[in-house]
Amino acid sequence: RIDPYDRSYILYNIGLIHTSNGEHTKALEYYFRALERNLFLPQAFNNMAVICHYRGEQAIRQGDSEVAKSWFNQAAEYWKQAIALTPGNYIAAQNWLKITGRFE
Repeated sequence: RIDPYDRSYILYNIGLIHTSNGEHTKALEYYFRALERNLFLPQAFNNMAVICHYRGEQAIRQGDSEVAKSWFNQAAEYWKQAIALTPGNYIAAQNWLKITGRFE
């Protein structure tokens, strides 16, 4: 049996592999599973935000501003969670939140 804390990092690392392979849906699944076992993984929240932001940019390129807005809002929520856990990190995300009016 593996400790839930250790398993959270295993699941997070599997998410990283899927992210690097461009398998974002699978990556998000593994990040969610990691967070179910350990809510104190700011890097998982950050990576989820990056994926959502990327999907928002894709939607903009496809001309779908409503879908883009939804993805960007989701990215903002994940980044807020990452920043709440580690306030000194994710400065670029903090700046993006402020510039886009999503920082609360």
